[in-house]
Amino acid sequence: MINIIEIIKQYFAHHIIFSAGLLLITGYIFGQLAEKIKLPTITGYILAGVVIGSSGLKLIHHENMEILYILSEITLSFIAVIIGGEFSFYKLKLYGKKIFILTLAQMLLTFLLVSFGLLAIGFSNYIAFVLGAISAATAPAATVVIVEKLKARGKFVDYLYGIVALDDAGTVILFSIAFAISGSMMGDVQVNISHSIIHAFKEIIISIIIGALSGLIIHFVTIKKHNLNEIKIISLGIIFLTTSIAISLHLSPLIANMTLGMMIINLNKKNARILFSFEPMTPPLYAIFFAIAGAELNFAVFKNPMILLAGFVLIILRFAGKYFGVFISATTLKIDKNVRNYLGLSLLPQAGVAIGLMLFVQASPVVLQASVQIQNEVAEMTNIILMSVFVNEIVGPPLSKFAILKNLNRRK
Repeated sequence: MINIIEIIKQYFAHHIIFSAGLLLITGYIFGQLAEKIKLPTITGYILAGVVIGSSGLKLIHHENMEILYILSEITLSFIAVIIGGEFSFYKLKLYGKKIFILTLAQMLLTFLLVSFGLLAIGFSNYIAFVLGAISAATAPAATVVIVEKLKARGKFVDYLYGIVALDDAGTVILFSIAFAISGSMMGDVQVNISHSIIHAFKEIIISIIIGALSGLIIHFVTIKKHNLNEIKIISLGIIFLTTSIAISLHLSPLIANMTLGMMIINLNKKNARILFSFEPMTPPLYAIFFAIAGAELNFAVFKNPMILLAGFVLIILRFAGKYFGVFISATTLKIDKNVRNYLGLSLLPQAGVAIGLMLFVQASPVVLQASVQIQNEVAEMTNIILMSVFVNEIVGPPLSKFAILKNLNRRK
């Protein structure tokens, strides 16, 4: 067995196509095994990545992982468009105010619990506040894949998609405020708090404008076309351009593509065919996306006792903030008992946005010019986030599936 693995590493593992094929096949096998024990397929995909990735057999070269990130960006673009496509103006009118309150409540409670929990175990205030803000982020990918797999529809899914859609924008604003305040405590580089907040709003607004323009272009170019292949080619091209423009301008591709999806579905119900045309393409993308996520996870973060303690505190308090933030606000708003009891369980998956914000902190001039002590604390913070992502990506999807099944309303 060892010889076979060494042969694979020596002769095949360097090739990007081999890496992609290996992720797909192992993802499929582990996905099937996960379904047999009533776990979500995506849990199997993630575990497949763990087994063949940096924490396991190390069959995926680091260089290949960097190239495979392109597939992750493409998959996240689809996921964002699908979430936006569920955000009709009718639903906004019906649930918009409640969704906004639910999102704000769970974000702020998570931020407060995690921040003060980390302060209580001895972390610096600037590290605690930044970690608290990053903890508010929720990964939309797991939610969308489970909902699509179960073909779930209804009030619960409307609330869930609404919160996931607003959570990204809200987290960017919350993080900008927290990092601006924390950055002013870190060193010689002064951080203008009002400037940081304005920058966050500007980033969100420009992302929305780009997404809205892209949605309008797709609508007007495809509305009179009948050939689904033509519609798919045009739509894909514009979605890819939207994603690349947002990334190149350091904006949010998630917000841009959510807006795009919202625009096309609200301009004409006929545009639903655009979203349906993507369905045959998504299963392999989802499989490789979550397998890549698993391959990135590293058990090394569990070696440091302080990281373990802080990670445990963060994970537990993040769960409490997400769950009770929704529960308390839903009780106040007199939302259905089933939605109130289970919605918070679907907000635990954590990945892309959290890691992106963490990388932003690492690359910030405030941190780069700070003292060695602060840079070491930021390195610890990175490992705490990676531990949280690791646990929440494994535990989150089964809890999401459980919550959605409790509120399942299948399409007839």
